[in-house]
Amino acid sequence: MKTIWKFPVFGPRRYTTRMPAGAEILSVQEQGDDVQMWALVDPSQPDEPRTFQGFGTGHPVDAVIVKYLDTLQFDGGDLIFHFFEVEPGKGGA
Repeated sequence: MKTIWKFPVFGPRRYTTRMPAGAEILSVQEQGDDVQMWALVDPSQPDEPRTFQGFGTGHPVDAVIVKYLDTLQFDGGDLIFHFFEVEPGKGGA
């Protein structure tokens, strides 16, 4: 049976987190003072590493993009970050 889990987002820098294999990312949003990611997961699946990164509008994208996830506005729209699943490796904001 699938369920929805929440995972913390660690700013725009590239980071890797573990989640059940095949997890489907649903959304990235602010929750209080933090940024969170929600995913539809099958808890019976083994964990696998997944790598994520945010990029500011106008900033270089120095990563191999796997999938676009969401765009968030901060400070009343003065800061815009676009969040992606990326290939693991060097680079990052």
